[in-house]
Amino acid sequence: MPISALLAAYDNLILDLDGTVWVSDQPTPRAAEAIASIRSAGKRVAFVTNDGRLTPEEYVQKLWGIGCTAAVEEIVSVGSVIQHVLAERLPGQGAFVIGAPAIFRHVADSGQRILNRTDEAESADVVVVVAHDELTYAELRTATRAVTAGAQMICGGRDPSFPSEGGLSPGTGAVVAALEYATGRSARNVGKPDPQVFEVALERLGGGETLMIGDHLVSDLGGAHSVGLPAAIVLTGVTDREGAEAATDPRPVAIAEDLATLVLGPQ
Repeated sequence: MPISALLAAYDNLILDLDGTVWVSDQPTPRAAEAIASIRSAGKRVAFVTNDGRLTPEEYVQKLWGIGCTAAVEEIVSVGSVIQHVLAERLPGQGAFVIGAPAIFRHVADSGQRILNRTDEAESADVVVVVAHDELTYAELRTATRAVTAGAQMICGGRDPSFPSEGGLSPGTGAVVAALEYATGRSARNVGKPDPQVFEVALERLGGGETLMIGDHLVSDLGGAHSVGLPAAIVLTGVTDREGAEAATDPRPVAIAEDLATLVLGPQ
């Protein structure tokens, strides 16, 4: 099926995952058809996400599971970016991690020494924060003490919430806000809307005109604007039409009910 005139004008598309391609485990309407049409039109694609609960390989499996072809090199997860940032630190430094198993793997692969469940946890050099489903008060307490003692705090985004089955769920931003309030220290954000996520995606895509498609006015629209990219907003995630239409700095190039409507037009 041919894609819309708007998308036909671009060489590359960066697609947010949560709230754009799927909500929790459910694909948005006709998402697989939309992505297949994008590929059939010869467009290059990158997928970006602030959700650190899965590895890039697991995101590929999830995309295939909803009928979308994808390759590992097309996935720019916040865990991948955290790994890249931590790899610039001296190897063997101590890290305390708040995150899903995927984040632990990225931190370990960066060369840092994970101190969770050791007597040294409160003396960590760096605290990594990405929201996960099993968050505990004990994690917040250890992170608070480590940061207060001088650890750098790195977070995988500042989204206060994200769309999930049944409604919104607290995002990494909510966890970071608690730690910043408790410690009086600011975290370094490396997730959207930080430019680094988009810069990695652009590097993988190569040259050409690129459009960002997402559901969040700050993380997706604002993040794209930080690297000079236009963005379109879909209404399947955290942004409603009133909020999208009120956005002026920057302004989305298009607003659509869902990804498929933006790509293919109304059904």
